[in-house]
Amino acid sequence: MPSYPEIRRSNELWQRARQVMPRTGNLLAKAPGQWSDGVAPKFLERGLGAHVWDVDGNEYIDLAMSVGPVSLGYCFPPVDDAIRSQLGRGINFSLMSPLEVEVSELIREAVPGAERVRFGKSGADATSAAVRLARAATGRNTILCCGYHGWHDWYVGTTDRHRGVTAAARAETYTFAYNDLGSVEQAMHGDVAAVILEPTVFDPPAPGFLEGLRSLCDRHGCVLIFDEMWTGFRLALGGAQEKFGVRADLVCFSKAIANGMPLSVLCGRRDLIDQTERDVFVFTTFAGEALSLAAAKATLETMMFEPVFETLYRTGKALSDGYNRIARASGATFTSCYGFAPRTLLRFEQKNDVSALEMKTFVQQEMLARGVLWGGHHTVSYAHTVGDVERVLLAYGEVLPKLVSLVGDGNVRRHLKGEVLEAVFRRSEAFNTRPRARE
Repeated sequence: MPSYPEIRRSNELWQRARQVMPRTGNLLAKAPGQWSDGVAPKFLERGLGAHVWDVDGNEYIDLAMSVGPVSLGYCFPPVDDAIRSQLGRGINFSLMSPLEVEVSELIREAVPGAERVRFGKSGADATSAAVRLARAATGRNTILCCGYHGWHDWYVGTTDRHRGVTAAARAETYTFAYNDLGSVEQAMHGDVAAVILEPTVFDPPAPGFLEGLRSLCDRHGCVLIFDEMWTGFRLALGGAQEKFGVRADLVCFSKAIANGMPLSVLCGRRDLIDQTERDVFVFTTFAGEALSLAAAKATLETMMFEPVFETLYRTGKALSDGYNRIARASGATFTSCYGFAPRTLLRFEQKNDVSALEMKTFVQQEMLARGVLWGGHHTVSYAHTVGDVERVLLAYGEVLPKLVSLVGDGNVRRHLKGEVLEAVFRRSEAFNTRPRARE
């Protein structure tokens, strides 16, 4: 019988954490607002393959995989062996490590148009560096963006969490709507330095959209930047450029490249990145940290020589097809699974005054009771097995009919054992606001 996890130690540790940490922790997607307080564990202490264990000893199939970075699986032997081997030789040095050259060469081999490579630690390092390079190359200031690009001022000023960002910074970045080339054309003017976007999140690019952006940037002399934190080394070895056949000027990677170790990559056109040789300052102490580079080398070599992407697509398709089949059979017309197979999203639509977040919260608590760590998406790894997929689908087969019954009665909230999940940003429309008219 399903049973909700005992999370006593997790809650005790959280009470200690609240004395020294802001409530949201260090990443919103991992914080309790995204995991139902009172039901979900708050702390994990180990992982193996596609399974994790919380601090109370409960085991789960993980469908979040560290919110994307763990692409091959926890404790993947070739990666961990590479880290241990490098640890015996040193972590960070007074001069460059040969790994900086070796990993750069692998990236150049894997990624279309990667003429030059620079390293950082977080995704925001890479996107902010790309924006600075674009501004330097064009002599312009304005950035047009679509999607999520990190916490730095140039981007987060477009969201509703912009306190602390200057008005000047906010006035230099505007957003456009995905798959709406007209919104980009409307936003375009003579001061646009770059167009940056996630080439896909869950919706596929409409025919001609990415190609149209390429043409528009060429026509207006601005830089096209792909933010491939999610698509890189997940949709294909060469990322979205390979998947969709459209070349960007600069490409930013992180997450899946080092199987959980902190590393980000900026690569692309030689003339743009070579500005760092003299005029543009993009340097950081830990960019050449050797443990992460050793992990990246082992991860990339695994992806080059093992059927990683075939496995990600097969596993992800089995989960998404299975979910949609169960939803149809259960009469759950208000939910579906969509996106590219390696990372798919579970979508809910309000019905009978039951909100999408209430539905998602109920599914989360019931999946937890069945040993699945579920945050509303399927982020699959090379380590997920056929047995894992079968267990997840069996759980959906039990949970979705219960949800249909409760939605039909309009009383989902009364059956929640914890807090309703929160939205990361309070106003989602901030991502698609057209820029104001310029004088």
